[in-house]
Amino acid sequence: MERISVYQLFTITVFFQLGSSVIFGFASSAGRDAWLAILISTALGIMLILMYIALMKMNPSLTVVEWFPAQLGKWIGMPIAWLYPLLFLYVAGRILADVKSIIPVTILPQTPSWFIVLSLLLVVLYGVSSGIEVIARLTEYLLPMVLIIFMIEVILLFFSDVVNINYILPVVGQGWGKIWTAVWPTGITQTFAETLTLAMIWPLVKETEKVMKVTIIAAIVSGITIAILSLMQSLVFAESILERTLFPVYTLMQQISIADFLDNLDAIVSLVMVLTAFAKLTLYFFAAVRSMQLLLNLSSSRYLILPVAIITYMLGMTMSTNLSEHIYVGIHIFPLHLWVPLLIVLPFLLLVVTVIRRIFTKVSSK
Repeated sequence: MERISVYQLFTITVFFQLGSSVIFGFASSAGRDAWLAILISTALGIMLILMYIALMKMNPSLTVVEWFPAQLGKWIGMPIAWLYPLLFLYVAGRILADVKSIIPVTILPQTPSWFIVLSLLLVVLYGVSSGIEVIARLTEYLLPMVLIIFMIEVILLFFSDVVNINYILPVVGQGWGKIWTAVWPTGITQTFAETLTLAMIWPLVKETEKVMKVTIIAAIVSGITIAILSLMQSLVFAESILERTLFPVYTLMQQISIADFLDNLDAIVSLVMVLTAFAKLTLYFFAAVRSMQLLLNLSSSRYLILPVAIITYMLGMTMSTNLSEHIYVGIHIFPLHLWVPLLIVLPFLLLVVTVIRRIFTKVSSK
Protein backbone atom coordinates (compact mmCIF):
# COMPACT_ATOMS: atom_id res chain seq x y z
CA MET A 1 0.00 0.00 0.00
CA GLU A 2 1.23 3.49 -0.88
CA ARG A 3 2.11 5.82 1.98
CA ILE A 4 2.82 9.55 2.22
CA SER A 5 4.70 11.53 4.87
CA VAL A 6 3.16 14.16 7.12
CA TYR A 7 5.04 16.91 5.25
CA GLN A 8 3.60 15.65 1.99
CA LEU A 9 0.15 15.73 3.59
CA PHE A 10 0.84 19.36 4.53
CA THR A 11 1.79 20.32 0.96
CA ILE A 12 -1.18 18.42 -0.48
CA THR A 13 -3.56 20.16 1.92
CA VAL A 14 -2.23 23.66 1.23
CA PHE A 15 -2.36 23.13 -2.53
CA PHE A 16 -5.86 21.68 -2.24
CA GLN A 17 -7.14 24.57 -0.14
CA LEU A 18 -5.59 27.24 -2.36
CA GLY A 19 -6.95 25.54 -5.46
CA SER A 20 -9.32 27.56 -7.61
CA SER A 21 -9.75 30.16 -4.83
CA VAL A 22 -6.65 31.78 -6.31
CA ILE A 23 -8.36 32.04 -9.71
CA PHE A 24 -11.68 33.66 -8.87
CA GLY A 25 -10.80 35.19 -5.54
CA PHE A 26 -12.47 34.58 -2.21
CA ALA A 27 -15.27 36.41 -0.37
CA SER A 28 -15.39 39.19 -2.98
CA SER A 29 -18.98 39.99 -1.97
CA ALA A 30 -17.58 41.46 1.26
CA GLY A 31 -15.87 44.21 -0.74
CA ARG A 32 -12.94 45.87 1.00
CA ASP A 33 -13.52 43.68 4.09
CA ALA A 34 -13.01 40.45 2.14
CA TRP A 35 -9.73 39.76 3.94
CA LEU A 36 -11.59 39.86 7.28
CA ALA A 37 -14.28 37.50 5.94
CA ILE A 38 -11.50 35.11 4.91
CA LEU A 39 -9.97 35.08 8.39
CA ILE A 40 -13.41 34.38 9.94
CA SER A 41 -14.02 31.64 7.36
CA THR A 42 -10.65 30.12 8.23
CA ALA A 43 -11.51 29.97 11.95
CA LEU A 44 -14.91 28.40 11.31
CA GLY A 45 -13.44 26.11 8.68
CA ILE A 46 -10.93 24.75 11.19
CA MET A 47 -13.86 23.79 13.42
CA LEU A 48 -15.29 21.75 10.53
CA ILE A 49 -11.90 20.12 9.97
CA LEU A 50 -11.82 19.13 13.63
CA MET A 51 -15.20 17.43 13.14
CA TYR A 52 -13.85 15.49 10.15
CA ILE A 53 -10.77 14.40 12.09
CA ALA A 54 -12.96 13.29 15.01
CA LEU A 55 -14.84 11.05 12.57
CA MET A 56 -11.53 9.73 11.24
CA LYS A 57 -10.38 8.82 14.75
CA MET A 58 -13.69 7.09 15.48
CA ASN A 59 -13.36 5.13 12.22
CA PRO A 60 -9.65 4.23 12.13
CA SER A 61 -8.15 3.12 8.80
CA LEU A 62 -11.39 3.99 6.96
CA THR A 63 -11.99 6.66 4.32
CA VAL A 64 -14.95 9.02 4.22
CA VAL A 65 -17.00 6.72 1.95
CA GLU A 66 -16.44 3.87 4.39
CA TRP A 67 -17.56 5.84 7.45
CA PHE A 68 -21.23 5.80 6.51
CA PRO A 69 -21.64 2.03 5.90
CA ALA A 70 -19.59 1.34 9.04
CA GLN A 71 -21.87 3.45 11.26
CA LEU A 72 -25.24 3.38 9.48
CA GLY A 73 -25.20 -0.09 8.00
CA LYS A 74 -25.21 -1.26 4.41
CA TRP A 75 -28.76 -0.27 3.42
CA ILE A 76 -28.55 3.31 4.66
CA GLY A 77 -24.83 3.96 4.58
CA MET A 78 -24.03 2.74 1.06
CA PRO A 79 -26.48 5.04 -0.81
CA ILE A 80 -25.19 8.01 1.19
CA ALA A 81 -21.57 7.00 0.57
CA TRP A 82 -22.18 6.95 -3.19
CA LEU A 83 -23.08 10.64 -3.09
CA TYR A 84 -19.43 11.49 -2.48
CA PRO A 85 -17.89 10.00 -5.65
CA LEU A 86 -20.57 11.91 -7.57
CA LEU A 87 -19.60 15.09 -5.72
CA PHE A 88 -15.91 14.51 -6.42
CA LEU A 89 -16.66 14.06 -10.12
CA TYR A 90 -18.78 17.19 -10.28
CA VAL A 91 -16.17 19.36 -8.55
CA ALA A 92 -13.44 17.96 -10.82
CA GLY A 93 -15.56 19.05 -13.77
CA ARG A 94 -15.97 22.52 -12.24
CA ILE A 95 -12.21 22.90 -11.82
CA LEU A 96 -11.69 21.95 -15.47
CA ALA A 97 -14.26 24.59 -16.38
CA ASP A 98 -12.35 27.10 -14.21
CA VAL A 99 -9.14 26.46 -16.13
CA LYS A 100 -11.03 26.52 -19.43
CA SER A 101 -12.25 29.99 -18.47
CA ILE A 102 -8.98 31.60 -17.40
CA ILE A 103 -6.42 30.26 -19.90
CA PRO A 104 -7.98 31.81 -23.06
CA VAL A 105 -8.43 35.14 -21.25
CA THR A 106 -4.88 35.34 -19.91
CA ILE A 107 -2.00 33.59 -21.66
CA LEU A 108 -3.44 31.58 -24.61
CA PRO A 109 -6.23 33.66 -26.16
CA GLN A 110 -6.40 31.75 -29.45
CA THR A 111 -6.26 28.23 -28.01
CA PRO A 112 -9.47 26.14 -28.31
CA SER A 113 -11.14 25.25 -25.02
CA TRP A 114 -11.29 21.55 -25.83
CA PHE A 115 -7.51 21.45 -26.30
CA ILE A 116 -6.87 23.19 -22.96
CA VAL A 117 -9.18 20.83 -21.08
CA LEU A 118 -7.85 17.72 -22.80
CA SER A 119 -4.20 18.67 -22.26
CA LEU A 120 -4.70 19.29 -18.54
CA LEU A 121 -6.73 16.12 -18.14
CA LEU A 122 -4.03 14.00 -19.76
CA VAL A 123 -1.49 15.25 -17.22
CA VAL A 124 -3.97 14.50 -14.43
CA LEU A 125 -4.45 10.98 -15.81
CA TYR A 126 -0.70 10.41 -15.68
CA GLY A 127 -0.53 11.65 -12.09
CA VAL A 128 -3.44 9.54 -10.85
CA SER A 129 -2.13 6.46 -12.70
CA SER A 130 1.25 6.94 -11.01
CA GLY A 131 -0.31 6.91 -7.54
CA ILE A 132 -0.68 9.18 -4.54
CA GLU A 133 3.04 9.04 -3.73
CA VAL A 134 3.93 10.67 -7.06
CA ILE A 135 1.21 13.31 -6.58
CA ALA A 136 2.51 14.00 -3.07
CA ARG A 137 6.11 14.40 -4.25
CA LEU A 138 4.98 16.84 -6.93
CA THR A 139 3.20 19.06 -4.41
CA GLU A 140 6.20 18.74 -2.09
CA TYR A 141 8.47 20.26 -4.74
CA LEU A 142 6.05 22.87 -6.08
CA LEU A 143 4.57 24.38 -2.90
CA PRO A 144 7.69 26.29 -1.76
CA MET A 145 8.01 27.77 -5.24
CA VAL A 146 4.36 28.87 -5.32
CA LEU A 147 4.49 30.50 -1.88
CA ILE A 148 7.77 32.28 -2.69
CA ILE A 149 6.28 33.65 -5.93
CA PHE A 150 3.27 35.00 -4.05
CA MET A 151 5.53 36.56 -1.42
CA ILE A 152 7.81 38.23 -3.98
CA GLU A 153 4.91 39.65 -5.96
CA VAL A 154 3.26 41.06 -2.83
CA ILE A 155 6.57 42.82 -2.02
CA LEU A 156 6.83 44.12 -5.59
CA LEU A 157 3.35 45.61 -5.34
CA PHE A 158 4.49 47.83 -2.47
CA PHE A 159 7.39 49.09 -4.61
CA SER A 160 5.10 49.76 -7.57
CA ASP A 161 3.41 52.73 -5.91
CA VAL A 162 -0.10 51.31 -6.35
CA VAL A 163 -1.02 50.64 -2.71
CA ASN A 164 -3.54 52.97 -1.08
CA ILE A 165 -4.37 52.33 2.60
CA ASN A 166 -7.49 54.47 2.34
CA TYR A 167 -9.15 51.84 0.16
CA ILE A 168 -9.67 49.51 3.15
CA LEU A 169 -10.86 52.19 5.58
CA PRO A 170 -12.99 52.18 7.57
CA VAL A 171 -12.76 48.51 8.51
CA VAL A 172 -16.25 46.98 8.86
CA GLY A 173 -17.55 50.34 7.70
CA GLN A 174 -20.48 48.65 5.96
CA GLY A 175 -21.42 46.50 8.93
CA TRP A 176 -21.02 42.82 9.70
CA GLY A 177 -23.95 41.75 7.53
CA LYS A 178 -22.00 42.03 4.30
CA ILE A 179 -19.08 40.15 5.81
CA TRP A 180 -21.29 37.33 7.09
CA THR A 181 -22.89 37.00 3.65
CA ALA A 182 -19.42 36.25 2.29
CA VAL A 183 -18.61 33.87 5.16
CA TRP A 184 -21.78 31.76 4.91
CA PRO A 185 -22.09 29.52 3.06
CA THR A 186 -19.45 30.16 0.39
CA GLY A 187 -16.58 31.27 2.61
CA ILE A 188 -16.79 28.27 4.95
CA THR A 189 -17.52 25.62 2.33
CA GLN A 190 -15.16 26.81 -0.39
CA THR A 191 -11.67 25.61 0.53
CA PHE A 192 -12.15 24.54 4.17
CA ALA A 193 -15.20 22.26 4.17
CA GLU A 194 -13.82 20.74 0.97
CA THR A 195 -11.01 19.33 3.12
CA LEU A 196 -13.34 16.39 3.79
CA THR A 197 -12.21 15.15 0.37
CA LEU A 198 -8.74 14.59 1.81
CA ALA A 199 -10.24 12.05 4.20
CA MET A 200 -9.85 9.73 1.20
CA ILE A 201 -6.07 9.87 1.70
CA TRP A 202 -5.76 10.33 5.48
CA PRO A 203 -5.49 6.56 6.09
CA LEU A 204 -2.51 6.55 3.70
CA VAL A 205 -0.45 8.88 5.91
CA LYS A 206 2.45 7.13 7.65
CA GLU A 207 1.81 8.82 11.00
CA THR A 208 -1.96 9.12 11.22
CA GLU A 209 -1.77 10.51 14.76
CA LYS A 210 -0.31 13.72 13.28
CA VAL A 211 -3.04 14.25 10.69
CA MET A 212 -4.97 16.69 12.89
CA LYS A 213 -1.98 18.91 13.68
CA VAL A 214 -0.70 18.99 10.10
CA THR A 215 -4.12 19.64 8.55
CA ILE A 216 -4.91 22.51 10.92
CA ILE A 217 -1.51 24.13 10.32
CA ALA A 218 -2.07 23.78 6.57
CA ALA A 219 -5.52 25.40 6.89
CA ILE A 220 -3.98 28.33 8.78
CA VAL A 221 -1.26 28.77 6.13
CA SER A 222 -3.84 28.61 3.33
CA GLY A 223 -6.21 31.02 5.08
CA ILE A 224 -3.47 33.56 5.77
CA THR A 225 -2.15 33.31 2.19
CA ILE A 226 -5.60 33.91 0.69
CA ALA A 227 -6.28 36.71 3.20
CA ILE A 228 -3.03 38.49 2.30
CA LEU A 229 -3.81 38.26 -1.42
CA SER A 230 -7.32 39.58 -0.75
CA LEU A 231 -5.97 42.41 1.41
CA MET A 232 -3.58 43.41 -1.37
CA GLN A 233 -6.48 43.47 -3.82
CA SER A 234 -8.36 45.83 -1.50
CA LEU A 235 -5.29 48.03 -1.06
CA VAL A 236 -4.72 48.36 -4.81
CA PHE A 237 -8.26 48.51 -6.22
CA ALA A 238 -11.20 50.65 -5.20
CA GLU A 239 -14.14 48.56 -3.97
CA SER A 240 -16.24 49.36 -7.05
CA ILE A 241 -13.49 48.02 -9.31
CA LEU A 242 -12.72 44.99 -7.16
CA GLU A 243 -16.32 43.74 -7.17
CA ARG A 244 -16.37 43.75 -10.99
CA THR A 245 -13.04 41.95 -11.46
CA LEU A 246 -13.38 38.36 -12.68
CA PHE A 247 -9.78 37.27 -11.97
CA PRO A 248 -8.66 39.52 -9.09
CA VAL A 249 -5.25 37.94 -8.41
CA TYR A 250 -4.31 38.00 -12.08
CA THR A 251 -5.48 41.60 -12.44
CA LEU A 252 -3.65 42.50 -9.24
CA MET A 253 -0.31 41.25 -10.50
CA GLN A 254 -0.75 43.19 -13.73
CA GLN A 255 -0.28 46.32 -11.64
CA ILE A 256 3.36 45.50 -10.86
CA SER A 257 5.63 47.96 -12.61
CA ILE A 258 8.97 49.12 -11.26
CA ALA A 259 11.01 51.69 -13.21
CA ASP A 260 9.44 50.54 -16.50
CA PHE A 261 11.67 47.50 -16.22
CA LEU A 262 10.06 44.96 -13.92
CA ASP A 263 6.53 44.44 -15.20
CA ASN A 264 4.35 42.04 -17.22
CA LEU A 265 4.58 39.39 -14.50
CA ASP A 266 0.98 38.31 -14.99
CA ALA A 267 2.08 35.32 -17.08
CA ILE A 268 3.89 33.90 -14.03
CA VAL A 269 0.74 34.34 -11.95
CA SER A 270 -1.30 32.55 -14.62
CA LEU A 271 1.11 29.63 -14.41
CA VAL A 272 0.77 29.53 -10.60
CA MET A 273 -3.03 29.59 -10.83
CA VAL A 274 -2.97 26.70 -13.28
CA LEU A 275 -0.63 24.76 -10.95
CA THR A 276 -2.92 25.18 -7.94
CA ALA A 277 -5.96 24.24 -10.01
CA PHE A 278 -4.10 21.23 -11.43
CA ALA A 279 -3.16 19.98 -7.96
CA LYS A 280 -6.74 20.31 -6.70
CA LEU A 281 -8.15 18.68 -9.83
CA THR A 282 -5.73 15.75 -9.49
CA LEU A 283 -6.71 15.21 -5.85
CA TYR A 284 -10.42 15.31 -6.66
CA PHE A 285 -9.88 12.90 -9.54
CA PHE A 286 -7.91 10.57 -7.29
CA ALA A 287 -10.63 10.79 -4.61
CA ALA A 288 -13.33 9.94 -7.16
CA VAL A 289 -11.43 6.92 -8.49
CA ARG A 290 -10.42 5.63 -5.05
CA SER A 291 -13.89 6.06 -3.57
CA MET A 292 -15.46 4.12 -6.44
CA GLN A 293 -12.85 1.40 -6.09
CA LEU A 294 -13.63 1.00 -2.39
CA LEU A 295 -17.40 1.06 -2.83
CA LEU A 296 -17.25 -1.45 -5.69
CA ASN A 297 -14.76 -3.58 -3.73
CA LEU A 298 -12.30 -3.70 -6.63
CA SER A 299 -8.71 -4.80 -6.16
CA SER A 300 -7.41 -2.13 -8.57
CA SER A 301 -8.57 1.27 -9.75
CA ARG A 302 -6.96 0.81 -13.16
CA TYR A 303 -10.23 0.13 -14.95
CA LEU A 304 -11.96 3.17 -13.45
CA ILE A 305 -9.49 5.86 -14.51
CA LEU A 306 -10.51 6.15 -18.17
CA PRO A 307 -14.31 6.18 -17.58
CA VAL A 308 -13.87 8.79 -14.84
CA ALA A 309 -11.69 10.87 -17.17
CA ILE A 310 -14.33 10.79 -19.91
CA ILE A 311 -17.07 11.86 -17.49
CA THR A 312 -14.88 14.64 -16.08
CA TYR A 313 -14.05 15.90 -19.55
CA MET A 314 -17.72 16.03 -20.52
CA LEU A 315 -18.59 17.85 -17.31
CA GLY A 316 -15.80 20.38 -17.81
CA MET A 317 -16.88 21.14 -21.37
CA THR A 318 -20.63 21.35 -20.68
CA MET A 319 -20.67 22.72 -17.12
CA SER A 320 -21.97 26.14 -18.15
CA THR A 321 -22.72 28.11 -21.30
CA ASN A 322 -20.68 31.18 -20.30
CA LEU A 323 -18.36 32.49 -17.60
CA SER A 324 -21.03 34.57 -15.83
CA GLU A 325 -23.26 31.52 -15.41
CA HIS A 326 -20.32 29.45 -14.20
CA ILE A 327 -19.40 32.00 -11.51
CA TYR A 328 -23.02 32.52 -10.43
CA VAL A 329 -23.60 28.79 -9.93
CA GLY A 330 -20.30 28.43 -8.10
CA ILE A 331 -21.09 31.23 -5.64
CA HIS A 332 -24.86 31.26 -5.17
CA ILE A 333 -26.14 27.74 -5.91
CA PHE A 334 -23.42 25.13 -5.56
CA PRO A 335 -22.27 25.90 -1.96
CA LEU A 336 -25.77 26.00 -0.44
CA HIS A 337 -27.34 23.08 -2.29
CA LEU A 338 -24.42 20.65 -2.52
CA TRP A 339 -21.55 21.56 -0.19
CA VAL A 340 -23.66 22.38 2.87
CA PRO A 341 -25.65 19.10 2.84
CA LEU A 342 -22.74 16.83 1.90
CA LEU A 343 -19.85 18.53 3.68
CA ILE A 344 -21.55 19.86 6.82
CA VAL A 345 -25.00 18.36 7.50
CA LEU A 346 -24.31 14.68 6.73
CA PRO A 347 -20.91 14.57 8.52
CA PHE A 348 -22.46 16.26 11.57
CA LEU A 349 -25.32 13.74 11.67
CA LEU A 350 -22.81 10.92 11.23
CA LEU A 351 -20.78 12.28 14.13
CA VAL A 352 -23.90 12.33 16.34
CA VAL A 353 -24.78 8.74 15.39
CA THR A 354 -21.20 7.59 15.94
CA VAL A 355 -21.01 9.18 19.41
CA ILE A 356 -24.38 7.69 20.41
CA ARG A 357 -23.30 4.25 19.24
CA ARG A 358 -20.05 4.49 21.19
CA ILE A 359 -21.97 5.50 24.33
CA PHE A 360 -24.40 2.59 24.02
CA THR A 361 -21.51 0.21 23.31
CA LYS A 362 -19.73 1.29 26.50
CA VAL A 363 -22.92 1.00 28.55
CA SER A 364 -23.72 -2.47 27.22
CA SER A 365 -20.15 -3.65 27.81
CA LYS A 366 -20.34 -2.56 31.44
